[in-house]
Amino acid sequence: MKRLLSLLLALAVFGALPPAMAEQEKVLNLFTWATYIDDATIARFTEETGISVNYTNFASNEEMLLKMSASGNDFDVILASDYALNMLRKDGRLQKLDKDLLPNYGNLDPAFLSQYFDPYNEYTVPYTAGTPLIIYDPAQVGIEITGYEDLWDPSLKDSIVVIDDARNIIGITLKTLGYSFNTTDDAQLDQAREKLMLLRPNIRSFNYDTPHNDLLSGEVSVGYMFTPFVLLAMDSNPDLKVVYPKEGMGFGIDALVIPAGAPHPGNAHQLLNFLLDSEVAGNTAAMQYYLSPVETAYPFIPEYLRDNPAIRIPAEILGETEFIMDVGEYESRYQEIWAEFKLQ
Repeated sequence: MKRLLSLLLALAVFGALPPAMAEQEKVLNLFTWATYIDDATIARFTEETGISVNYTNFASNEEMLLKMSASGNDFDVILASDYALNMLRKDGRLQKLDKDLLPNYGNLDPAFLSQYFDPYNEYTVPYTAGTPLIIYDPAQVGIEITGYEDLWDPSLKDSIVVIDDARNIIGITLKTLGYSFNTTDDAQLDQAREKLMLLRPNIRSFNYDTPHNDLLSGEVSVGYMFTPFVLLAMDSNPDLKVVYPKEGMGFGIDALVIPAGAPHPGNAHQLLNFLLDSEVAGNTAAMQYYLSPVETAYPFIPEYLRDNPAIRIPAEILGETEFIMDVGEYESRYQEIWAEFKLQ
């Protein structure tokens, strides 16, 4: 009887532990873009913790959101863009972080915290940050490009690659009209739609994953792409010219979250804390070619990247940046405009 009571007491105490603290199988289900956490980092995490990682890919934030709407609680960690994570947060699809399980959280630069998508720093761990830029080959382009508006120049017919991303490309169109990336004004969106359609003859390719390759191959002479692809292009051809668009630049933070009902939240916290380690975060910056939100990572980032102008844009040039944000029901309007644009 004493043994039975002892066993029942032990079970009661174990059952009362927070899920993140309870013993879990050594597995973690990760959902993000392909290779966004590199294989060597995953292998090191598994070696140090014994936790194996099931890595599932999505191609875009929109695909991730659709998957999360259609499925249950399959994933332990999602790594995606700020506006998409904000949508999950507002829908109650995320669980709050247990900061006691994240001793490395203090390594973060406060400049990346308390943002609109997590104002009280309850749900997200910033992973990378950057701004999309225009890059072009001056030897192949007959005009000087200084901003988004120049992408409409007739001389650039069939010579531009853009990221396959509705919010970004409609966003820069809105910027040329003096409007916000995130407008929900019907008249402004109608005006942006009309102007965007005029850009279609200049677009040769939509490429989310490898736009720099289109530029380096000579298939196009101009690109609008995310920071790491700008850097990869410059690595191979230092004569390429980077443009800080005069109309104003966007800025984005990709972050890690734990979905509500994650099957292995304790393991999820271990991964988040691991990625916040100074040396690991420095390696992330080197592998992903993005700005690191981990302030203590700076000494571990290769020198040629630490102050690269495509990453650390001077504040006087960067000016007032704008996040792409959740626009609620207007998201479908943006997607409809984008689908029409691509089908032209």
